[in-house]
Amino acid sequence: MALTRRQREVLEFIADYQVENNGVCPSYEEIARGMNLASIATVYKHISALQTRNYLTRRDNQSRSLEISPRFLQEQRRNKMKQSLEVPVLGTIAAGAPVQAYEDKSMLSFSDYVGHKDTYALRVRGNSMIEDHICEGDMILVEKAQVARDGEIVVALVGGEEATLKRFYREPGNMVRLQPANATMSPIRVPAQDVAIQGRLLAVLRKY
Repeated sequence: MALTRRQREVLEFIADYQVENNGVCPSYEEIARGMNLASIATVYKHISALQTRNYLTRRDNQSRSLEISPRFLQEQRRNKMKQSLEVPVLGTIAAGAPVQAYEDKSMLSFSDYVGHKDTYALRVRGNSMIEDHICEGDMILVEKAQVARDGEIVVALVGGEEATLKRFYREPGNMVRLQPANATMSPIRVPAQDVAIQGRLLAVLRKY
């Protein structure tokens, strides 16, 4: 069961107190004062709930006996890492006809793309995908995969030798078409057994 907002605030207060006081945990009275809680009984209720959910441990009959569990410390590290991979989305910008600007308070999280063992980056060489806005010098993020759906942009190994970035299509006769996004280039058509999918495109990164 997820923590309530108040339970998480109590837990964070205890963790922050310990950081500020060289590992010493707060007393129930200090928690009550620091969080403007009505009584020690209210503190006890929150502490008991956090113990039940394995976020806190407490040694009986000892003063300042609360200990933060490894579970919460791990969650804190994950949350800090996720926040460091977020940037604010401040609104919309016109790239064609002008549009009315408006405030957008959402966040763009790069944790959806990075931090996973099956995600890796490649630098693009060549212009075979320029009509899909993938240009030479761009960095692409790729999710490891061995299968793909028709129309997906994939990293494909052809003939066991050459890796290429193309749109993937199955064709009759157990053939595969690797379609460039460049009208000046012809597709690559090869037997399916000669193509090994190595990953699917997740995102394109371009630095100016």
